This record gives sequence, structure tokens and C-alpha cells, in this order.
Amino acid sequence: MTYTPQELTIRAPMPLAQESPHSSAHLDSEHVGHIRGGLGTILQHDVGPRNGWWARLKTLLAILGPGLIVMVGDNDAGAFGTYTQAAQNYGTTLLWTLLLLVPVLYVNQEMVLRLGAVSGVGHARLILARFGKFWGAFSVIDLFILNALTIVTEFIGLTLGFEYLGVSKIWGVIVSAVIIMLAASTGDFRRFERFALILVFGSLLLVPVFFMAHPSFGRVAHDFFVPGFPDHGALTDVMLLIIAIVGTTVAPWQLFFQQSYIIDKRITPRFIPYERVDLCIGIGLVLVGAVAMMAFTAAAFEGRPDFGHFVDAGEVAAGIGHHAGRIAGVLFAVALIDACIIGASAVSLSTAYAIGDVLSLRHSLHRKPTDAKGFYTVYFGLIALSAALVLTPGTPLGLLTNAVQTLAGVLLPSATVFLLLLCNDKAVLGPWVNGVRLNIFTGAVIAVLVMLSVILTASVLFPNISGAHILAVLIGGSVVALLVTLVVRVFESRHNARHVGDRLPTSDRSTWRMPPLSELAPAQLTVLNRIWLVVLRGYLLIAAGLVLVRIAQLVTR
Repeated sequence: MTYTPQELTIRAPMPLAQESPHSSAHLDSEHVGHIRGGLGTILQHDVGPRNGWWARLKTLLAILGPGLIVMVGDNDAGAFGTYTQAAQNYGTTLLWTLLLLVPVLYVNQEMVLRLGAVSGVGHARLILARFGKFWGAFSVIDLFILNALTIVTEFIGLTLGFEYLGVSKIWGVIVSAVIIMLAASTGDFRRFERFALILVFGSLLLVPVFFMAHPSFGRVAHDFFVPGFPDHGALTDVMLLIIAIVGTTVAPWQLFFQQSYIIDKRITPRFIPYERVDLCIGIGLVLVGAVAMMAFTAAAFEGRPDFGHFVDAGEVAAGIGHHAGRIAGVLFAVALIDACIIGASAVSLSTAYAIGDVLSLRHSLHRKPTDAKGFYTVYFGLIALSAALVLTPGTPLGLLTNAVQTLAGVLLPSATVFLLLLCNDKAVLGPWVNGVRLNIFTGAVIAVLVMLSVILTASVLFPNISGAHILAVLIGGSVVALLVTLVVRVFESRHNARHVGDRLPTSDRSTWRMPPLSELAPAQLTVLNRIWLVVLRGYLLIAAGLVLVRIAQLVTR
């Protein structure tokens, strides 16, 4: 092994292992080669064992990136608004929701990282190849619309941060947009990842704000581990805020981004254990940021006239400045700007990757704009359009923000359904398919997500929804979740016998890759698979109908 000041390079001390007998399924030739991460390099044919903690650490440093970026990128403008709203209105009583989301985050993103490392093909392209043109087109179109609106909210967050710092909103947005575009267009994957990792660790600026605000450590710990509801506030408002916390923590774009980014980084199955560690570290950073935001916001506003009257993240910065000092307010504003930049970068990339996958365009950060024109056109276009909308007087920014919440609520269950189906497709994952317990857990999560998204969608479309209606949905949804879990358990128990012995030894699993899409046998949809898709179509039809009704109401006002 050699180490230079510029990079950690890990070289193979052992003979090369045999790779899968079939050719690669990668759609871009730049997705194959050396792993050139922001913190180290692993040569393409380095398949030697990692003996000793130093060798394992250098390997981990080279792999670090996808999990950190996708997780911290989700602590974006929407997260800043949602977490601080929960704290300003209800203190730290809803901190426990973050702890409950940890297994959901890990399971969803762990399935995605397996898909990326084993298949070498992006999420949208796999949906197109395995479930047909309708669902393939749907996955890209809805992702494009939702992501475009999400990027607008990132630039709204930028304006709030710059306004608090006294920086011109116009120049702040323009400079930020240019930085976001330049960072991804150098043709050097490593440079982008280093840029992103700087932003990732910039999120830790929230930690000193936590200590400056002097929250009650005992209360924070209690509310984090012990579920409870605020003593004040309508059940409707509290439930909708809980759903918003779920929606801002688990987003559809994360699935598409991490899978494609892992492919672009050239991570193979043998490094899946290291990528899982990367994901866990990312989840840890998300928790640190979210808990800090809720704790110091609660400390800043409790007992003050503004408690219970959330406006936006800019007002939160002002409140923190009054309570903990100007420096604390400045750190919060800078952390908000940092979060919006990494969020806009990741969300834009997830869209460009998906479109490049489906249209078979060159789509890699290893390529310069002149060598991947379609990919960078989408990326640049989304950033430029979002910045222009935010700076255009009269743009209904509040309506756009609500639209993001509504669409995220509608689309998240569908994204998770396809994720579960793909992770049970042996033609795609071979020995890496889901186990029985994971399927049971994911099936229950999907049912709960559908239930929560129905409440969120209905609440945005019908603001006067009552607490009784919400409780009815919760109770009915819980029954449905239980039934779905039981059905999956029965199905898996009846069909598990035929899979006994299918899994390859660990040494073979580490080299197994999905064959090219053209060589895959047609997807064999089971009865349970077809039920999932029928339910999904029906759900999307009803939800889309509700959205159209609400749009018609707004237009005719």
C-alpha cells in the first residue's frame, strides 16, 4: 500500500479474483474504473483482503461519500423549516419521531446501495426495464417535477439565510447557483466529492449553536427516547407536523441519488459493508443536526411571545440571535446556506442521473460538460430555473412550498414499493435479494407511509380536516398495515423453501454482478407483486384526483 499527500491509494496485495462471468450492465463506460473518492483511491482490480485496522480505515475513507452526502443533503431547507417549526411551536416534545425514523432511513437506503453496487444501473432505468414503459416514464416525470420544486425551496432557504446576514438576496442566489454548477462540471468526480464533503462537515456548525443556547440536556434526552405529545395544540396540527417530519426526513430523491452516485463512484459489491458504514455515519450526522435544531430552537423561544407562532427559518435565526447572541444566529444562517447548497446539488444530480439513465445518455461526473451535454443541460437547467423563479417578483413561493409537501406525500409510497419489488428480483440482485424479515419490515413501512401520505395530501388539499378524520385514517391504516404484514409473512413462508441454498458463499457474492439488461429474463411478477402495483395505481389515481380538485379551487378563487 502507498500513501501520497494527494490521496490514499490502496493497492492489491493479493492475486486478482475472478469477476462475474457475464459482461457489465453499466450504461456509461465511465462508471467502470478506479474508485477515486474524495478521501482516497482504490484501484479497479484491488480485490485483496483488508488485514488490520489501518487498511480497513483507508478503504473506508476511500468509500465514504454517498451515504454522507445523501443523508446530510436531506437536512436541507425543508428540514430546517420543519424541525424548527416543530420546536418553536411545541418545544422538544416531538424529538422521539427522529429516533423512530432511524430504522426506516437505514433500511430504505441500504436496499438502494445494494441495488447500485450490484446492478450498476440507476433506479429509474431498472423500473423501466423490469416494470414497463408506463412505470418507467412515471418514475422520471414525477421525480423531475418534485425535484424541480424542491430545488426552488432550497433557493428560498438561501434567500432567508442571506437576508439575516445582510447579504444581497440577488447576489447571494446568483453566486450560490454559479458555485453549485461549477462544482459539478469540472469532469473530476473527486473534486465534486471533496466539495460535497466540505459542505457535509459544514453542517456541524449547528453543534456550537446547541451549546450556546443552553438547552436542558435532561429534557432533550427524555423527549428523544420517550414518545409524547404537546400539552397544547390541536391534534390535527400536531399530526400534520409529525407527518411533515417524516416527509422531510425520508424523500424520494434520496433513493435515486444514492443508487446513481454509488454507480458513478464505481463502488462494487465487495465494498458494500464499507458503504453501509458510510450510510450509518450519514444517519448519525442527520440525527445530530436535527436534534440540535429542535433543541436550540425550543430553548430560544420557550417562554417568549413568539413561541407557538412559527414564520420561517429566517425568523428562527433572528430568535436564536436574540437568545444566544449574534454569533449563534450567524452560525445558524451559515448552516442554512450550507444545507441549501448541498441539497440543491444532490437533488439536481438525482434528476440528471435519472434522465441520463432512462434516455441512455452519458451521465457521469467523471465527464466534462462537453462530453455529457444532456446530463449537464438538465443539471444546469434545474439550478438556473429555480434561481430565476425565486428572484422573480410575484412568484407564488408559498404555493410552491406546499406543492412540494403534497407531491412528496403522494410519491414516497410508490418509490418505496418499487424499491421493495426490485430488491426481491433475483435476476437483478441474485444472492443479494432481501431476506424474509427485511421484507416484512419494509411491507409494514410501505403501509404506514401510504397512511401518512394520505393524511398529508388530504390536509394540504383540505386544510379544515378534523382530528376525528385523522384518527380514523390512523386506525384504519394501522389495520391495513397489520394485514399487509401478515400477507407478506404468509407469502414468504410458503415460498421460502424454494430459495434455500440459493445464496452463494460470501466470497462469490462479493463478485456477483447483474448481467446486462438485455440478457435478463423477463420480470416474473407474482400475485403479491401484481397486488402491490394495482393498489399503487389506485392510490395514485385517487391522490392525483384530489390534487387536481385543489388546483381547480385555487384557480377559481
